[in-house]
Amino acid sequence: MTLYYRVEGRVQGVAFRYHTSVEAKRLGITGSVKNLTDGSVEIYASSDIKTLSKFESFLRKNPGSSVVEKIEKYDVKKNIKHEMFKILY
Repeated sequence: MTLYYRVEGRVQGVAFRYHTSVEAKRLGITGSVKNLTDGSVEIYASSDIKTLSKFESFLRKNPGSSVVEKIEKYDVKKNIKHEMFKILY
């Protein structure tokens, strides 16, 4: 299963992508995290639903010095195959 997250708040310039990547790799999640021009961050995460639930809980705990104000989550109908979890620039 692949989920798309759009995270808003103070999530750029605070190592949010780094902490997100470390946690995703720890959980065995594949996908990517990327800053968007509007100040939010997008995440594609692929794993089983139980693991993705743990990952989402982590995101809501304000990783690093971030302040997560809102998370939008969408199921990506087409399962995206990723080899690993990457930080995109």
